[in-house]
Amino acid sequence: MQKISLTAWILIAMVTGVILGLWVHYTGSPQQIDDFSGAISVLTDIFLRLIKMIIAPLVFSTLVVGIAKLGDVRAVGRIGGKTLLWFMGASLLSLVLGLVIMNGLQLGGELNLPLPAAAAKTGLDQSTISFKNFITHVFPRSIFEAMANNEILQIVVFAVFFGIATASIGEQGKIVIKALDATATVILRVTGYVMYFAPIAALAAIASVLAVKGPELLVTYGKFIISFYLSIIGLWLVLLLIASIFVGRRVIDLAICVKDMVLLAFSTASSEAAFPKLIQELESFGCPPKIVSFVLPLGYSFNLDGSMLYMTFASLFIAQAYGVPLSLGQEVSMLLVLMLTSKGIAGVPRAALVVIAGTLSLYNIPQQGLLLLLGIDQILDMARSATNVLGNSIAAVVVSKWEGELGEAAVNIK
Repeated sequence: MQKISLTAWILIAMVTGVILGLWVHYTGSPQQIDDFSGAISVLTDIFLRLIKMIIAPLVFSTLVVGIAKLGDVRAVGRIGGKTLLWFMGASLLSLVLGLVIMNGLQLGGELNLPLPAAAAKTGLDQSTISFKNFITHVFPRSIFEAMANNEILQIVVFAVFFGIATASIGEQGKIVIKALDATATVILRVTGYVMYFAPIAALAAIASVLAVKGPELLVTYGKFIISFYLSIIGLWLVLLLIASIFVGRRVIDLAICVKDMVLLAFSTASSEAAFPKLIQELESFGCPPKIVSFVLPLGYSFNLDGSMLYMTFASLFIAQAYGVPLSLGQEVSMLLVLMLTSKGIAGVPRAALVVIAGTLSLYNIPQQGLLLLLGIDQILDMARSATNVLGNSIAAVVVSKWEGELGEAAVNIK
């Protein structure tokens, strides 16, 4: 009897979640719906907490081992330069695609919704995106504080220093590397146990949002949601097409290889949920562990392709809804602002919305316009998270090929 794949289980869970959520929405009282949503969302929260429990030790151990195996600072600089070059190109592509689509569709101009009250609050802490805060926040005050808060970028900074120093001390360093290598193996085994809970978390996440929002939400903002999802699919195709220039037809195998993790990120609206298992999938595909452990942590801070597309979508949508005209020069400058202010804020709750809130004020666009999108942010975040996972997977494969170290798949991909 053939074993049911994780993809199949998650798909079954998502369909079940849709049915359960809609049933509760139509048969329950408002109080019962709130109680149901609060109770079942606990399952998703538990799963995400288990994933967050894994991320900090996994990032640190794999990154230190990877840097130490690179051998010298020049190799770290070379691979880091290629990685950041790809990240910047992918981010720019995502932003430009959103700009072109929104100028073509003019979705916000058709909304005709009244302006929110001047005193309306978005509930977002906009102080987190200032340039000074970003620069100082990159460097950890304490590695233990960074790990406790899952500050991936801070962990990366410490791991780079630690890995280079460990590689430089010879035999004593090899003892540390061997211990951390074993630690990473143990954490990956823990990841396998946690992933058994993924379908239940996916069911709970879908059922919770549909019980509260119902299908009316999809009807009200249907055109925006459909346009965004079609744009996301377009971005996927463009990224895969560009990747095929480097790896040829293996790009199809890559999409098949990471499909479970993309689906998991989509159903839970969290790219972090896919991170631990994604390392294993990419190594099985043929990417060397030293490159995967270097590229992926950086990608989770610097390469948010889905979020970048959404930022231009949302910013221009709000401007169009309020009739705020933007010249081509202003739109281009907005792209640059979004690109710079979005780097390294993956740990901020509702990171994309935080960046958008800070950008709108620069162009005299009412920040309260975010209230127009907060109601459907969960649905949009599902697509953003899935795209971020796929984008980082492509980055790891391209950099591996760029370095001439992309091997054959360890197993047959189905």
